[in-house]
Amino acid sequence: MQKLVIKGRKEISGKISISGSKNATLPILAASILADQVKIKNIPLVKDIFTMIELLNFIGLKTKLIKKENIIEITNKSKNINTLAPYKLVKTMRAGVLVLGSLLTKYKKAKVSLPGGCAIGTRPVDLHLFALKKLGAKIKIKDGYIFAEAKKGLRGAKIRFPSISVGATENALLAAFKAKGTTILNNCAIEPEIKDLIKFLKKLGANIHLKGRSISISERKIKTSKIIHQVIFDRIELGTYMIASTLLAKKNLIINKIDPKIIKSEISTLKKIGVKIIQKKNSIIVKKGERLKNINLTTKPYPGFPTDLQAQLMVLLTQANGISKIKEDIFENRFMHVPELRRMGAQIEIKDKTAIIKGPTKLTGAEVMATDLRASVSLVLAGLIAENRTIINRIYHLDRGYEFLEKKLKNCKAEIKRI
Repeated sequence: MQKLVIKGRKEISGKISISGSKNATLPILAASILADQVKIKNIPLVKDIFTMIELLNFIGLKTKLIKKENIIEITNKSKNINTLAPYKLVKTMRAGVLVLGSLLTKYKKAKVSLPGGCAIGTRPVDLHLFALKKLGAKIKIKDGYIFAEAKKGLRGAKIRFPSISVGATENALLAAFKAKGTTILNNCAIEPEIKDLIKFLKKLGANIHLKGRSISISERKIKTSKIIHQVIFDRIELGTYMIASTLLAKKNLIINKIDPKIIKSEISTLKKIGVKIIQKKNSIIVKKGERLKNINLTTKPYPGFPTDLQAQLMVLLTQANGISKIKEDIFENRFMHVPELRRMGAQIEIKDKTAIIKGPTKLTGAEVMATDLRASVSLVLAGLIAENRTIINRIYHLDRGYEFLEKKLKNCKAEIKRI
């Protein structure tokens, strides 16, 4: 099993180009089931994307991945479509459940494995099923699979989500795409990745309007011409490298291929901590923080501070002056990186949903274990600022969502290698 070895306390400088968003690409790939031909640009070459492509091939779509250009071309003209999403392809990638809405609305049936580790009733997948039932789907769960059927097709409905869920909003949008009449979704997630999916569906012929946290979808003729779409940049990758720059930049780190308007909350939070940020049209310059301030923060749905940057921010706050608090208000069990950071010397205490971080604290290299995608990159950040050598195990989590991480950091003079 591969590991990362990092020699810490090496200043970084140069330029980093941000990849396309994994969290935007995955629902758009699921939406390609609804189209005849699509060409998607700026896709990140990461494990989750490869798994979703494998799932589309299993279903019966034809895909052509042009890695040198980060482009995928997809054709769906086969009459032999398989409306099954098997466990082996969904178990490592929660986004696999998004094909449920597309298959159900286009082929009127679907059998999709429950995502790995999912418990109905306590995890957000129950909100997916709640929305599909409102649209007229008959659903049962048996042997670890979701069986969904709508023999007469789905019909428009008014749906109010009991709580905000990105995945449930995406699945409802995909299912409502061909539903008869008008569908109104309330209390929706409005992340930039949702807006990118809406943009794609509009190109495909959908009549969609977004206002506040409400989305309306009404029937419209589906376009059969080739759809071309460029995925937005990965704001979580951007936030990760902004934090790396704050901790380690020798002079300035220039981060390209982004839109600062999308990350207002992240920029505001870092400025409160004392980070100097220069915004340009398609790039951002982050200067190393000299005297970082403590803050109190709660993760929130967009446009609030994202839960996917919570672990990375925690590493930054170990170097801030005073006691900081982060309340995790989106996911349970999102502090699994804390024991590993403690092994490196971080002074962090967990009380219910809140992490209490004491800083500044000197971190020292250690052998640690990644537990999930964002936790794993927080350990990379910790390793970069720690004294001596850090070894990170189970880095397959990193490969699920960060494109060319070692290469990008090496190009900025970080000492990091895979063994």
